[in-house]
Amino acid sequence: MRLEEKEYTKSFDYSIWKRIFPFLKPYKKTVIMILVMNLFCSLVDIILPLFQRYAINHFIEGNTLTGIGFFTVLYIVVIALQGAAVIAFTRGSMRIEMGLGKDLKRALFVHLQTLSFSYYNVTPVGYMLSRVMNDTGKISGLIAWNFVDLLWALTYVLGVFVAMLFLNWKLALVIMLVVPAIALLTFYFQNRILKWNRQVRKINSKITSAYNEGIMGAKTAKSLVVEEKTYGEFQEITGEMRSASVRAARLNAVYLPLVLFCGSLATAIVLARGGIQVFENAMLIGTLSAFTTYAVGIFEPIQQMARNLAEFISAQANIERVTGLLDEEPQVVDSPEVIEKYGDSFFPKKENWEPIKGDIEFRDVSFHYPDGKEEILSHFNLKIPAGTNVAIVGETGAGKSTLVNLACRFFEPTGGQILIDGKDYRERSQLWLHSSLGYVLQNPHLFSGSVMENIRYGRLDATDEEVIAAAKAVHADQVVEKMDLGYQSDVGEGGDRLSTGEKQLISFARAVLADPRIFVLDEATSSIDTQTEQLIQKATDKILKGRTSFLIAHRLSTIRNADLILVVKDGKIIEQGKHLELLEQKGYYYQLVRRQFTEEESQKILD
Repeated sequence: MRLEEKEYTKSFDYSIWKRIFPFLKPYKKTVIMILVMNLFCSLVDIILPLFQRYAINHFIEGNTLTGIGFFTVLYIVVIALQGAAVIAFTRGSMRIEMGLGKDLKRALFVHLQTLSFSYYNVTPVGYMLSRVMNDTGKISGLIAWNFVDLLWALTYVLGVFVAMLFLNWKLALVIMLVVPAIALLTFYFQNRILKWNRQVRKINSKITSAYNEGIMGAKTAKSLVVEEKTYGEFQEITGEMRSASVRAARLNAVYLPLVLFCGSLATAIVLARGGIQVFENAMLIGTLSAFTTYAVGIFEPIQQMARNLAEFISAQANIERVTGLLDEEPQVVDSPEVIEKYGDSFFPKKENWEPIKGDIEFRDVSFHYPDGKEEILSHFNLKIPAGTNVAIVGETGAGKSTLVNLACRFFEPTGGQILIDGKDYRERSQLWLHSSLGYVLQNPHLFSGSVMENIRYGRLDATDEEVIAAAKAVHADQVVEKMDLGYQSDVGEGGDRLSTGEKQLISFARAVLADPRIFVLDEATSSIDTQTEQLIQKATDKILKGRTSFLIAHRLSTIRNADLILVVKDGKIIEQGKHLELLEQKGYYYQLVRRQFTEEESQKILD
């Protein structure tokens, strides 16, 4: 099942929220300060109506100004202290929002770097972007602000109940009858609100993915004139988003007015009964004024609590999505013993790394992909001495990349061993092996930045002279010469200012600069013209000399001098040997060569 289709169906679950606590630990002091300031603000809000009660009963009803100076100064001091507390907890909340959001994003980004290649094969970009950008922002904002509002509202409501019981316990009981009603409403609506908000989050991932595909594939869509189809698909997804959002909004539109109605009804009863008591001299008008202020004011915090509870219920889906991504485990992992000795991708212990010669051995290897049951390799054995040039050929989709993916430890065998220099590569760190790989893809990726920066990714401490030398080795300097700013020219996002062939040359130079012991060329010259390919072929022969190399070939003419040719069909190696040996067998390889030769000759005639 594709990850963006995963459903989250749990109602409020404290154990899910606990997953966020470790991220709050660095902000422990700030959280405590916010809580203290928040409690102080609640206390002031509770006390202010009592100031009002005293002023009416003493100054207005008593028809005197005695003590008004002290009263005014005390009132101003209390208000000023509350203002300072608001400033303090606002700054604290902003720090938590920004800091927690940053920490969550960093944790997700770091975790994504540890996941295996297979994860990226099945996971849409929109799925990851939505979690890293949208969900983390929702969580950090909720904890920084909604939690503070909820705490203030809860403290205020409890404090007001105590004050009302002190002023008139009978009227206070009338107000308290509203609380169970609101609790029942919240219980009834919470699961329904949660369900539709989860649906909104899920569809939002699809929209993010659609945006990404629409932007990245804009040129293709225009060239194929499929804008109408793309627009229709996007309209369908956004229509689903609108429908789910409306359902969630309708529930909130019913829920909150019901809470408001309960509060207004209780306030009306208080005013009616309290007014009668004032006329009967059973209650002072200042007390009724304070009580009414409490009765009117208490329902806004109750509504606020209801809104925040709905937000918390909704945000659980965000936490489930973020923690779900953090719980994804890489399929290829180093053992604790290996990490202890060799380090990991972020903290390597290079001083313990053994040098790689390049001997590779497949010993009784069996393999099937995680999402498949059929074995692609079964008890396969092959020895590749260091410096051997291995070519892998076969039709598109035959499974040519499987052997390379296993040799590079992008996947691990489900049975048997793969040895590098006579040692099971699972006894070494992934980074130890990957640091000695030079990989040139059929569709290479370039990072935003200059040509110089992109080539230097092969070895970050390389000098400008070394970068230029690597470019000249594969004739990438011919691409650079055509660019306005030379090696400082910007390649654009993903290298979109260059042709596929030009990107391959830059990628080739990047791999050469890394000076790897094991080279992989995954149909690396398939998008380069024949003349440039011949130049690269000469450079390649020189570069690959003494290195173990894998050539996944598109043009069979480029592999005639390979030390070993592996012929793949339907995921199985059906033939192996040198070029002339395989031709003499007149088997599948012979047919491939003959067919491609015929196609090339026909193309020459047409040209």
